[in-house]
Amino acid sequence: MSMTHYMELLAVNQPWNLIIYMVIPVALAEALVATEFFVVFHQLKSGALRTVNKWLGIILGFYFLGIFLQLDFSVVPHIDWRGPADIVAVGSYLAGVVPLFGIALLELGIIASGKTDEEKMKLHFILLTVFLIVAHVAMVFGMLDPQLMGWNTTHPGSQHMMNHQ
Repeated sequence: MSMTHYMELLAVNQPWNLIIYMVIPVALAEALVATEFFVVFHQLKSGALRTVNKWLGIILGFYFLGIFLQLDFSVVPHIDWRGPADIVAVGSYLAGVVPLFGIALLELGIIASGKTDEEKMKLHFILLTVFLIVAHVAMVFGMLDPQLMGWNTTHPGSQHMMNHQ
């Protein structure tokens, strides 16, 4: 059995890679989702919960931007891809930067500044939903054995492990 680079990234350098690339972003995202439910349900425009929600969005957006930049410049250029599952897993994980950094920019008033509070809340909710979708796609494809989608382990260099981190 083989693993995607997504799973390998989480498996090497234990426990640090798992904490940096999975635990912290997922914990922040889950906290953001939890507060989002109350903010949207109660249409909160201010208050402690809305402030927590706002700062979670900003922190998560910038944290994930850092992950994206680090992986995109130091890891991705050196990957010997392990078939479609590998590409979908890594690509989906990295795509999470778009909605998450979008949330940070929205919370900082850099985008959608001319929108109503209700329109901003809707955009925030949509961006968070998009992140949850791409994150789950990354997890599902990341857990697949790449051979199930046609990767051939006899390809030269196919056993190359990610020796970064």
